[in-house]
Amino acid sequence: MNTPTAILERDITPTGPDYETVRRVIEKISLDYRDQPSLEELAADVGETPTGLQKLFTRWAGLSPKGFLQAVTLDHARHLLDEGLPLLEAAFEVGMSGPGRLHDLFVTHEAMSPGDYKSRGQGLAIRYGYHPSPFGTALLMITERGLAGLAFCDAGAEREAFEDMASRWPNASYAEDSAATAPYAARIFDPARWRPDEPLRVVLIGTDFQVRVWEALLKIPMNQARTYSSIAAEIGRPAASRAVGAAIGANPVSFVVPCHRALGKTGALTGYHWGLTRKRAMLGWEAGQASAA
Repeated sequence: MNTPTAILERDITPTGPDYETVRRVIEKISLDYRDQPSLEELAADVGETPTGLQKLFTRWAGLSPKGFLQAVTLDHARHLLDEGLPLLEAAFEVGMSGPGRLHDLFVTHEAMSPGDYKSRGQGLAIRYGYHPSPFGTALLMITERGLAGLAFCDAGAEREAFEDMASRWPNASYAEDSAATAPYAARIFDPARWRPDEPLRVVLIGTDFQVRVWEALLKIPMNQARTYSSIAAEIGRPAASRAVGAAIGANPVSFVVPCHRALGKTGALTGYHWGLTRKRAMLGWEAGQASAA
């Protein structure tokens, strides 16, 4: 397996340190949501003025910190359950008002053959690059057939992210080529380009079972979610919730194949390979995009 030829040595997150500040605010909200922390408390925790934090957070998410708190806390999820929603297996309404039509991320996907997967990437040429995203640094991996991998990391953890992704296909060859991956990054993180006439090509490299789970994830609309059990039922394996959870955790194309929209049976925001804070950030960011739509 080839090793990466270059590692970023600077913070490329959009608008400088915005995501780092947002990440800290989300962590604070996640830990203290029962106390409903005020804007003043959140601002003091990250060394910002209330006005400055309000503007920064809203610029990033399209939601105020208070709106984000309402959108993705476990308390809100449980409130919806109390109102009688069927374990959120139909949809997870994330606290937004108004019936605005959502933008969906239109994806054209195909799966590699089981033989391709079993070879652990033998003969597969993968180009990769690091790019800014709303969720920290994004590592994209592409083949001639389309996007094969999307990971996230914080500044300084680029090599770790690469090694984690490359370990999935250890027999592939790797070449750093940010110019080749840049158009994918631009397409993925710009909601204005989420259009059916400009589909994003994705190739799924996994077992037959994993690919079936990932295809089920692709059917979840933005700003909604499904439980592991509902996904298991959808693929015809209602007793396989645990295996479904493992397949979701192994998803190599995060965000695009929206494993962040999968929830525990109680509506809880369960673990996420790239960090639970990042999962909350994605859900909140999508809620902001839905509000704008």
